[in-house]
Amino acid sequence: MNGIEIKELSKVIRKNMVLDGISMKMIPGRIYGFRGINGSGKTMLMRCIIGLIHATEGSVIIDGKVIGKDIEFPESIGFLLENPAFLDGYTGLQNLRMLTSLKGGMSDEELIKLLERVGLKDAAGKKYKKYSLGMKQRLGIAAAVMENPDILVLDEPTNALDTEGIECVKKIILEQKERGALIILSCHDTDILINLSDEIFRLENGKVVEHIKKGDNEDE
Repeated sequence: MNGIEIKELSKVIRKNMVLDGISMKMIPGRIYGFRGINGSGKTMLMRCIIGLIHATEGSVIIDGKVIGKDIEFPESIGFLLENPAFLDGYTGLQNLRMLTSLKGGMSDEELIKLLERVGLKDAAGKKYKKYSLGMKQRLGIAAAVMENPDILVLDEPTNALDTEGIECVKKIILEQKERGALIILSCHDTDILINLSDEIFRLENGKVVEHIKKGDNEDE
């Protein structure tokens, strides 16, 4: 994958400008942090990149293909956006099995190893409706990284997690970077965001107001 290019992206919803002329380039093998208060545009920008909403003006281009024009969604993407949602009556393993069947399929052995990586091996046979908030978040992380997508978009991945869970997620994110994934991350914990990100875009009122690369002495 060559990467993501966003050109003068704007989005208007109910006459409100929620994204305003955003441009950026992102390449594989790096972690990009989106920073900003609630309502700054972080999640809306992620939705545009994923293809869940389309720009009013401008474009999101992935490997030369425009989202909403050439393709509806990125061809290889995993994401955790807001609260993960699965089927209550299915176990954690059954939910992942159903998701992977849509893409070609991972074996149960591979899925159990994935559940073990996120700390859910002992809960693989438990129904989702009996999962705690932290367990639901861990399953959402598992679904996002399943099948090693080229692009990984994680919106507040440490929500509802204890210290052990946070360290587990940080390790998984760095593993995904190491294999060459392009990772987009938002996190209310500024220390985690700064520690993990190679570059940080700070959003305010739908605009990028600051762009920092790790090691830079001053803002771009």
